[in-house]
Amino acid sequence: MNNRTMVERKSECELVVTRVFNAPARIVFEAWTKPEVFRRWWVPKSFGLILLSCELDVRVGGLYRLVFSHPSASEPMAFHGRYLEVTPHSRLVWTNEEAGDNGQVTTVTFNDEGDKTLLVMDDRYPSNEALDEAIASGSTTGTEETLNQLDALLISERASEGRS
Repeated sequence: MNNRTMVERKSECELVVTRVFNAPARIVFEAWTKPEVFRRWWVPKSFGLILLSCELDVRVGGLYRLVFSHPSASEPMAFHGRYLEVTPHSRLVWTNEEAGDNGQVTTVTFNDEGDKTLLVMDDRYPSNEALDEAIASGSTTGTEETLNQLDALLISERASEGRS
């Protein structure tokens, strides 16, 4: 894997992640929208989390809900929200409602560059304090590992297609 994940705080309320994937936008988009694929790469392995359930109703107004467990947590944790925009193969926008009023709105664009995809993930928080809290809690630290896992999955899928 030679593609690097770049994470940059663009403003007081905005964190932007960019990454190139060696796969067409259609394939990368499907990895974000098909639960059976999404669950194979989304959880950073080093965090020790187990994804118990993954519900993605990827349409405008559709809901998503991800439930995790961790050995040190007495109760499962849920992440949930709703899709605000869905443009196949090019754009997803959703809310992150588990943080209440401090939850960010996430926009992911899939820029098709032939056999590659430039992915840009933009998290906009309601305040500087909300973003500072997210960074301090460590909730933003797994992005690179997660996208590395997606890259590995895409490479593996392409290799197995080549063998068919």
